[in-house]
Parts: sequence; structure tokens; C-alpha cells
Amino acid sequence: MGLQNAKPSRVKRASILMLGLDSAGKSTLLYKFRYKDAFLTMPTIGFNVDMIEAGKDFTLTFWDVGGQKKMRELWSNFLEDTDGLLYVVDSSDKRRLEESRREFELILKNESIKNIPVVVLANKQDLPGALNAEEITRRFKMKKYCSDRNWYVQPCCAITGEGLAEALQRVATFAKQYRKSKETFTTLKE
Repeated sequence: MGLQNAKPSRVKRASILMLGLDSAGKSTLLYKFRYKDAFLTMPTIGFNVDMIEAGKDFTLTFWDVGGQKKMRELWSNFLEDTDGLLYVVDSSDKRRLEESRREFELILKNESIKNIPVVVLANKQDLPGALNAEEITRRFKMKKYCSDRNWYVQPCCAITGEGLAEALQRVATFAKQYRKSKETFTTLKE
């Protein structure tokens, strides 16, 4: 019959953790990735989970975790088994930029996401005075904090959808590479 040598179709999956302060635009971005239109979202109490196809045979599971202060204490619980971090920043909210950077730094110090690729979404580029990708890169000290991993800062706008296709592509590519390197490492260890 020759059935035993038919390869099982293994849909590749990766888990992406979406973090950022409340009102950074995480849930709106997630809706936009999925439905291509903007929704009015409520502050996320707890988390949203959504699966998004990123190319053939590759599914990303997004964990969009609420960013209110009390939720941030739980962020570390979501770090296990993550293949990528998508950190969303409201580029126009200069008042809270420092707070956002501090939370980002705390996350990156966590052992369980050592080497995990990071994509920072510099959201709300449509708003006046929004900081561009270079400024976010500098203010968030990306080169310093992410020297041990793949990282990228993607300017975007959740409302217009600008930059989102690129962001998704980048996240998928990073996650794929990370999964591959992890599998290789595991094989070496065995």
C-alpha cells in the first residue's frame, strides 16, 4: 500500500506572546491581523487568544494579555513555551513611554524567554508627535537588551493597518527560525 511512508502533514505552529501597557493597541492589532478591519475594543481583563495563518502550513497562536497594572504581575506566567514576543508601544504617548520601557526591560530579564525573538510594534504612527522606529529603538535600548536575540522595531498603525503585514511576516519568520534552532538544540542534547 505504501501508506506507512506517507509523511504526516505537520502543521507548524508557534506561540506568540503579545504584551504592552493597557491602551497600547494590542487587541485592536489582533483584530486587524485577523479581520482586516478595526474594532472598538474593551480593555482586556485577562487575555485573548487567537490563531492566525501566517503563510502555508504555519499557524501563529497569539496570546494577547491585558496590560493594566494588576495584569502585568501575571505576565511572567505566560512566558513559558513562547516562540516570540510581540511588544506593543503607543508611540504617541510620551508620558507613559518610560513606564512601557521599564516593563519591557523586566520581561527581557526573565530567564524563560532567553533568546526569544522580539518584535516591537511602534503603534499609533498616525497620531501627531508619534515617535518613529529609530526613536523607539533608541529609547527602548533595543541594541542593549536584545543583543542575544533576533529583534525588530516595526512602525505601524492598528487603525489603518499600515505596517501590519510586515509585522506579521517578521514575527512568523523569527518564530520559525527560533523553533528550528530549538529543535536542533534538543536533538543535540538527546
